[in-house]
Amino acid sequence: MKKTLTAAAVFTALIMSGCSQDATTQAEQTAQQESAKDTMTATQTNPLLTPSPLTYGAPNFDLIQDAHFMPAFEQGMAEQAAEIAAIANNPEPATFENTMIALETSGELLTRASRVFFNLVGTDSTPERREMQKALAPKLAAHRDNINLNSALFARIESLYNQRDSLNLDAESLRLLEQTYSGFVRAGATLNDADKDKIRKINEEHSSLTTQFSQNLLAETANIAVVVDDVAELAGLSDRQIKSLADAATAADHEGKYLISITNTTRQPILASLENRELRQRVWEASAYRAQSGEFDNTKIITRLAELRAQKAALLGFDNWASYGLDTQMAGTPKAVFDMLGSMVPAVVENVKKEAADIQQLIDADGKDFNVEPWDWAYYAEKVRQARYDLDESEVKEYFEFNRVLQDGVFFTMNRLFGIRFEPRPDLPVYHPDVKAYELFDVDGKSLAIFYADYFARKGKRGGAWMSSFVGQSKLLKQKPVVVNVMNIPKAPEGEPTLVSYDYVTTMFHELGHGLHGMFSDVTYPSLAGTSVSRDFVEFPSTFQEDWAAYPEVIANYAKHYQTGEPIPPELLDKVIRSRTFNMGFDTLEYMAAALLDMEWHTLSADEVPSDINAFEKAALAKHGADISYVPPRYKSAFFAHSMGGGYSAGYYAYMWSEILAADAFAYVQDTGGLTLENGMKYRKHILSVGNSRPPMESYKAFRGKEPTTDALLIRRGLKQKID
Repeated sequence: MKKTLTAAAVFTALIMSGCSQDATTQAEQTAQQESAKDTMTATQTNPLLTPSPLTYGAPNFDLIQDAHFMPAFEQGMAEQAAEIAAIANNPEPATFENTMIALETSGELLTRASRVFFNLVGTDSTPERREMQKALAPKLAAHRDNINLNSALFARIESLYNQRDSLNLDAESLRLLEQTYSGFVRAGATLNDADKDKIRKINEEHSSLTTQFSQNLLAETANIAVVVDDVAELAGLSDRQIKSLADAATAADHEGKYLISITNTTRQPILASLENRELRQRVWEASAYRAQSGEFDNTKIITRLAELRAQKAALLGFDNWASYGLDTQMAGTPKAVFDMLGSMVPAVVENVKKEAADIQQLIDADGKDFNVEPWDWAYYAEKVRQARYDLDESEVKEYFEFNRVLQDGVFFTMNRLFGIRFEPRPDLPVYHPDVKAYELFDVDGKSLAIFYADYFARKGKRGGAWMSSFVGQSKLLKQKPVVVNVMNIPKAPEGEPTLVSYDYVTTMFHELGHGLHGMFSDVTYPSLAGTSVSRDFVEFPSTFQEDWAAYPEVIANYAKHYQTGEPIPPELLDKVIRSRTFNMGFDTLEYMAAALLDMEWHTLSADEVPSDINAFEKAALAKHGADISYVPPRYKSAFFAHSMGGGYSAGYYAYMWSEILAADAFAYVQDTGGLTLENGMKYRKHILSVGNSRPPMESYKAFRGKEPTTDALLIRRGLKQKID
């Protein structure tokens, strides 16, 4: 009853506020009051206010309405604020139980509402949800600061930290105490009141700006889609592709035309097929120059974010934001990242120049009078690939039908490695008809988790692929995980099978690697569970799974013709496997250029932040010998969501750092028997189940027996030959 009254009071205030507007007509007042009453009724039966009765607390999406979110957030913040006050003001001396355990168990409602809301904002965004997100950003930032900058609360944590060696804590509890103490210090808990106020203001503005950055990108995706009037311009595309573009145009009110949507990277997949060079350039420029002008301009947001991050780092005693961010990562320092990337640039650039020479030779032989440009690369690289491997991408896709890849590829592999099985749960409500729910069962038949599969592109979903959780694992909270994998695979027209590229195949394996990292978690404390590890470790378990997609036993099980069911011919399979390292110079430099941009932005001091982002990008890449005109960064600054809008600022390098671990681990597994339950269970025990309950390198060495080298990475990328 108390919870309902608290939420209802919020809406009573809203009614009073609406009535106080002098310019509001009586009719408008009545409408507002009726709307508020409807909202209040919804609040009184708000499913977010209590734990979901569904399996493992899976959200009851069929009951949740947008009107439920704000009351749940308001009440959730109020409840946690009261819980924090009770901990901080406890007259009893600090103990692990009354301080650390109490902190870990606080904020139940806020966590539940946040996980549902922010997952839906990413996967099923609407204008109403985006407005709520903007309104919530500064409130949540302030709420976090009220916890992290609470002097009395920190004093209790600090007292425990200072006596940690005499508390007789088990290893995971000690890890929790150390990580929590570090987190508070990094948030500004040791600063004076004046500097804490500065941190609060920075965090509030930063939260609003990152929200606006992300929302601009989502809005810009629809804004920059390329409309094609004449089907002749689409030469090179299959009939299926052309029909999909026509359907997309019709859905976007461009009847009789064709709509090319722009994905979230600089390079666009469709460029590999389009014969029309002018259209290729239009598509590439729509991608590369997005969010740099007009209503959804991100340029000023970028420079202000760089300033704010530099200012915050300085307040916390660091030279720059990268130094601050990397202090708790495996890499440790910006120098370590620059050394890692820089050591590879010469070899990668040499590879790129060889690839460019092959492409230019083909352009010249084709009688064309131009030098290769970014919009030409994919098209002519595909021709080189076809000539070298006699490989037709459209033919290859016929052996990668989506459902078969998922069931007989991804799920099959995880069954062989871990003994698990995915059973459909059509009884569980989902947030979109394309989403499928599964229950995960362990090797011993026991239920482990709920898994949602959300693989297809649609309006309102942000670009890219990711894993997230609706419920995190915790023995303390007696919670089992509820996890979702999200991708943006173009869905085939109604009634036709969805055929996917090999890149999408490997991404499906990758994302389930993240998913299993969350679902196999077996720790006590929620703060240390699942994927709550350093950024340069979190991509390791996912990247490790990618290479199983090409493992002979696996690919033979799922690569079958979508019409005949015939397995992929051995010679075609051999071409697919051998072509995996084709164009790897471009792929690697494209990634490294983005990682270098991220690091350069975040090693600036506040007074060094430039106003011209394009000039800065060019100079930053030239500094590292990576300014190759026909190989632009995978993400340019204005749409670099990892760096500017997400949690990977000064952290995009992590994909390659993690790949070093993944390649080394996969090579080790191949040397010890390959796809076996024994290997999988060892990997699960030492890597997937421990979360952040111990330092990541300790986990890796427990699995591998030693630290990794870069040899397997260079072989994986075709930059070094394997010596048998």
